[in-house]
Amino acid sequence: MPDAGYELDTFTISGFPRKPSPALVAALLRAGIAPAACRAILRRRRPDVVFGAGGYVAGPMVLAAGTMRIPAALSEADAHLGLANRLALPFARRVFLAYPIDGHGGPRYRVVGRPIPARAMPVAKDEAREIFELPRDEPVLLVTGALAGARSLNELVVESFAEAGPAILHISGERDYAALKPRIKRDDYRLVSSTDRIGAAYSAADLVLGRAGSAVWEIAAAGRPAVLVPYPFATGDHQAKNAEYFVDAGGAIMIRELDLDSVPDRVRSLLREPERLERMGEAMLRAARPEAAAEVAEGLIELAAARR
Repeated sequence: MPDAGYELDTFTISGFPRKPSPALVAALLRAGIAPAACRAILRRRRPDVVFGAGGYVAGPMVLAAGTMRIPAALSEADAHLGLANRLALPFARRVFLAYPIDGHGGPRYRVVGRPIPARAMPVAKDEAREIFELPRDEPVLLVTGALAGARSLNELVVESFAEAGPAILHISGERDYAALKPRIKRDDYRLVSSTDRIGAAYSAADLVLGRAGSAVWEIAAAGRPAVLVPYPFATGDHQAKNAEYFVDAGGAIMIRELDLDSVPDRVRSLLREPERLERMGEAMLRAARPEAAAEVAEGLIELAAARR
């Protein structure tokens, strides 16, 4: 936050472990104390509106805002309301959803998609391929997991394509990079641990293989078809629900972790069908919500204006 030019106020809070334990007791104690610290911050800052972005740190602040009659809003990035948002829901006047969620409709809710960062915006395909030194006129597969990487996907792709296959841009995450790098045997397989040009990475690809977290909205904004393998231990299986949204839109194929071995053949088959990939990419663009950030900002301004 300070690097972006904003002042940062902090308070002590932690997530709730899912099983009874001393750590859960400590987390509950912190949660009980946190709203008082949040009220002190709000009294000092005197905001017109409070926005909770969905993590557990947002819950006590939204609760504190509700008790002080400061309008508050929540944002949910997945197709499943997380625990923090469920607890804070009674204190929020507006909820911005990335996906429609059964039982959460009406004027308080707005389905806006998920805001994406400027670095994820697409660029021209030729420019993107030049950035990553990829072949200009061959099919390219982009493989990407979460920030730490997706180990099962990393291993599968290297085992399947390290020596032969389509041109690949593989963003492995820091954790697995050193172990994967020596196994790559060809020049048109680009393995990187991370990139600050993720929009160019999407733009370079003809097909994306990855998990189904928040990055699916970035893939959609780039108009790229996807093979999505939801993380099997995501809370409430929300990554599968995220993937289903884009599958229903016609832009993605979902393959469960148990069927991971089928991924290489599916990838090869899709890359041999450019017309199908084009149709899927068009479907992703139709499902994309590139104006999500602006819609959230406008909604927050409305809440703040209504208070005056």
